[in-house]
Amino acid sequence: MLKTLIKPAFAALALTVAAPAVAEEVTADTVVATVNGTEITLGNMLAVRAGLPQQYQQLPNDALWEGILDQIIQQEALAQSKEAVETRRVRVSLENERRSLMAAEAITKIAERATTDNAIQAAYDAEYANAEMGKEFNASHILVETEEEAAEILAEVKGGADFAETARARSTGPSGPNGGSLGWFSAGMMVQPFQTAVESLNVGDVTGPVQTQFGWHVIKLNETRVKEAPALEEVRAELVQKVQQDAVQDHIQSLVGKAEVTRKGMAEIDTSVLSQVELLEE
Repeated sequence: MLKTLIKPAFAALALTVAAPAVAEEVTADTVVATVNGTEITLGNMLAVRAGLPQQYQQLPNDALWEGILDQIIQQEALAQSKEAVETRRVRVSLENERRSLMAAEAITKIAERATTDNAIQAAYDAEYANAEMGKEFNASHILVETEEEAAEILAEVKGGADFAETARARSTGPSGPNGGSLGWFSAGMMVQPFQTAVESLNVGDVTGPVQTQFGWHVIKLNETRVKEAPALEEVRAELVQKVQQDAVQDHIQSLVGKAEVTRKGMAEIDTSVLSQVELLEE
């Protein structure tokens, strides 16, 4: 009889232990601590975490939790203490912080609203569709230490010596083993004396000696081509940034232009007062 009674009791206990607990719904309003009855919410912690310096942003949440919560608890305890007084400095700082945060919210919405596929395509067309992308050059060079040696090599190449083989044998530059080939480059990518020399050549021409800070060069222009516009996807990120910046700037100018704004000019006030932080203590 006793065994019969015990078995159902253990069964009931097993069912009780196995039943899953109902998880509390977590929101920004979830209270994570209190200080003398003042609630500290998850939202407070989220705002602190979002404002951490970049070097802390990559840390895992469990490494940050206690530190963030301790900081807020300590700040709340201090804020409740008799030493904490809402001075003019505090009030003005709060006004500035609220203004800054509200402006940031507006900027985010304006930027998001402006970022449409049509706007990005229009920006791409304006930047690249009809733009002259310029010319690209494919050149080789032989780099040596003296002008005399460069002149000697130039004479040899113009006399029929193979440029690539000569570069492999005599160039001191890192491109020497590759026959002196520098691959494709566009305007502004090479140091100025070298770039100027390349742009003065016709395809197949050789010139030198050309001096740069690296030494003396003998240069051959292999090919030229018209630089192609990048694909939209390659420059999407910079186009998005441009579209957003333009939209935000235009919107700000429109708002300020429509607003009733009064301001003191520098002729009306001694600008040295800008350094008188003690005025906030009044």
